Amino acid sequence: MSKRDYYEVLGVERNASEEDLKTAFRRLAMKHHPDRNPGDKHCEEIFKEGKEAYEILCDRQKRAMYDQYGHAAFEAGGGRGGAGGGFHGDVGDIFGDIFSDIFGMGRGGGGGQRVRRGSDLRYVLELDLEEAVFGIDREIEVPTLVACKTCTGTGSADGKTTQCGTCRGHGRVRMQQGIFSVQQVCPHCAGSGTTIANPCKDCRGEGRTEDERKLQVKIPGGVDSGDRIRLAGQGEAGPAGTEPGDLYVEVRVREHKLFQREGDDLYCEVPIRFSQAALGAELKVPTLDGEASISLPAETQTGKLFRLRGKGVRNVRSGRMGDLHCRVVVETPVKLTKRQRELLEELEGTFEGAEPGAHTPRESSWLDGVKQFWDRMTS
Repeated sequence: MSKRDYYEVLGVERNASEEDLKTAFRRLAMKHHPDRNPGDKHCEEIFKEGKEAYEILCDRQKRAMYDQYGHAAFEAGGGRGGAGGGFHGDVGDIFGDIFSDIFGMGRGGGGGQRVRRGSDLRYVLELDLEEAVFGIDREIEVPTLVACKTCTGTGSADGKTTQCGTCRGHGRVRMQQGIFSVQQVCPHCAGSGTTIANPCKDCRGEGRTEDERKLQVKIPGGVDSGDRIRLAGQGEAGPAGTEPGDLYVEVRVREHKLFQREGDDLYCEVPIRFSQAALGAELKVPTLDGEASISLPAETQTGKLFRLRGKGVRNVRSGRMGDLHCRVVVETPVKLTKRQRELLEELEGTFEGAEPGAHTPRESSWLDGVKQFWDRMTS
């Protein structure tokens, strides 16, 4: 069976760059690698074909020979060296970072050694609404692993290290993945390529110890629950002098007695007497920066919203000011005096004989709804 053109196998043009070839093979390998498709012979054949194509085309000399002679340049007896008779060399050595994507090995310098660092940390910071709205500087204490003071984070009592005998300083060891040989981080030196003969007694060679770190955090005005502030390099110290992780301060805003926040807007309920609702009134309402006034028109119904522009929260990113929405709630009077009761009874008497809805705007629609409901139930 004749072989497909190598460029066609990888799905690239004949003038494809080395990066184009790498991207094409990475895409093919991620989809068809046998370890991702166990028992699927079709995927295994596609992967073998793609690997062979990439092995030839990523080598300038072999690619030039292929462009001139085609597959004949590598057939047995052609005097060119055979690629068609099998796979030669180590997959991990040839494909490096491509297989690091497939098998989850980290990338970095030092001949492909994994760049290790400390873990990222999350700290939940609870704030009052006022603190979140206007911003605040807050000192926090974070329990974490910090660089050992005795060995300054090296892990070595005398500052000396030796080459790792397992990986011989490469930081990687070969691992068999099915029918292929790939490389992984050395489990003995954790990818550093070195070992410590005389470990520090305080950190036992780890280069880090448990401690509480005090940090000053500047919270910008306008943050809300779920917002995170990243403090680079303030996370957990990495082992034996490697880079520390980051600290993410996550904001959580406590419930407020007066205001509820929705995005950049604030909402609050304002209780009023029914006489104020009926006759109208001028009301003083609280805002985050002092009092404000709203004019309550006569015949105001419970639940009506009054908007005060620019009295909400300033957006932490755009700087736009939100609004304050005041929802009035008509309260029924309690603990009436004798005179107050007499006045209410006198007022109630004036409503007798009035047309439904004449003084209660929702009464007519409510009675219509009740009538329709009973009609449906009895039909």
